[in-house]
Amino acid sequence: MKIPELRPIIALFVCAIHITDSARILGLFQFNGKSHFVMFEALLKGLASRGHDVVVVSHFPQESKVPNYTDISVEESLTEAVNSFTMDTALNFKYYNLLKFFWYDNYEFCKEVFEHPNIHKLIRSEEKYDLIITELFGVDCFIGFSHKFKAPLISMISSILLPWSNDRMGNPDNPSYIPSYFLPYTGKMKFHERLWNTLFTSAVKWGSYYFSELPTQELARKYLGEDLPPLNDIARNTSLIFTNSHFSITEPRPMVPGVVEVGGLHLKPPGKLPQNLEKFLNDARHGVIYFSLGSLVRGETMPEDKKRALLDAFSELPQRVVWKTDKFPGLPDNIMTGTWLPQLEIISHPNTRVFITHGGLMGTQEAIYTGVPMVGIPLFSDQRLNIENYVTKGIAVKLEYDDITKDNVLEALKTILDNPSYKENAERISRIFKDRPQSALDTAIFWTEYVIRHKGAPHLRSAAVDLSWYQYLLIDVIFFLLLVTVCVLFIIYFIARKIALLFFAKRPLPSANGIMKKQKSE
Repeated sequence: MKIPELRPIIALFVCAIHITDSARILGLFQFNGKSHFVMFEALLKGLASRGHDVVVVSHFPQESKVPNYTDISVEESLTEAVNSFTMDTALNFKYYNLLKFFWYDNYEFCKEVFEHPNIHKLIRSEEKYDLIITELFGVDCFIGFSHKFKAPLISMISSILLPWSNDRMGNPDNPSYIPSYFLPYTGKMKFHERLWNTLFTSAVKWGSYYFSELPTQELARKYLGEDLPPLNDIARNTSLIFTNSHFSITEPRPMVPGVVEVGGLHLKPPGKLPQNLEKFLNDARHGVIYFSLGSLVRGETMPEDKKRALLDAFSELPQRVVWKTDKFPGLPDNIMTGTWLPQLEIISHPNTRVFITHGGLMGTQEAIYTGVPMVGIPLFSDQRLNIENYVTKGIAVKLEYDDITKDNVLEALKTILDNPSYKENAERISRIFKDRPQSALDTAIFWTEYVIRHKGAPHLRSAAVDLSWYQYLLIDVIFFLLLVTVCVLFIIYFIARKIALLFFAKRPLPSANGIMKKQKSE
């Protein structure tokens, strides 16, 4: 038989293998953060392109049909989060308000999503799934579906690991050199920073248990049945966690095999720019500055004095500026605005020289990928931590929001524009960030299919998961050693005292009268 005649048979054989290896995957994402879902969507679509049957519960159904990808939409259950923050909201989103959002607000989100008819239908279904994927965020209310469908669990987080997520895998989180998600520290902390980092990390872990996990346990049992095991037990059987971090841009830290870094998972080749924007960038002889505060904060809610300071600073620059915000009247010719802008395409343009950012991880990873230095204006959440990391690496300048004046904006921009080291460092970090044995997407797909092939991955599970906190910290061992040491010292003291008493009993000391007589005789 000739080779051309074999081709249909070979193709049929390959298809048969592909179908045999395909799995049914259920992704469940209760939070309606678009920037979060961008990361998750990249993996889900990648799995669908591999022939897996992917079913996705989310607030972001596909606008057009994607092969092997089925939406279970819950988009109308929550108020849209995109462009929903005013500047005042963002600036007040610190510590108490941030933890309230992680625990209480996300609990309320879960209640609303659980009430959606499509979730009720999913709960009643008798479908079979080979894998469950959820978002590990403030409240992980959907992990109970892993028990319902008797399927292994993978969790994803769109940032670095949150403090309470480490215990799920027994991942090391020594606060002496691993800064908390919530604190603007680097790995090299001073004493007071290590003290606060330790206390804060411990406090939020306990807070997560009492204010998040316990209420969510009751919520999950209400909908998934009273026989649902404790969510903590389900969480400790998680096969894998994907985290949106990479040692080149975040603090290097030890990871157990069940925690896999896939920082930049959402990155893809840039598309084509709109014609008017492309011309604006192409004609920028002195380069381009791109300014965006992300998908949540509405730039137009910035106070007039701050907007005026930015406009006055931008108008004095020879560079052109692209600003994600509503259009202002009387804009200088070198400024273009837009409420929606293709960010990756703008940052990837060869004329882009600086990215002014709030410090969100998705956007800053795009800048790092393309080797563009940044001016960071952190507002809330992990943004301050991210910017501090980039400042220490020499790829960013930090500008506090309260310090925004015309002179300070110009100084921050000129520091980067006039100092080639920022561009050189950005390109160097970019090379490190991209230098991997596999792309972030290929890495995530490999490990996802690994969990499917082995019907879970208990062999990746660290023994630390089963240790209580005092065992993990060796408190019981330290206490025992201290107790033994005290006992040994006491025994030594007791024996020495006995020996001393016996010695002096055999050699009595001379009496006072004897001493006096001896002195007189002399």
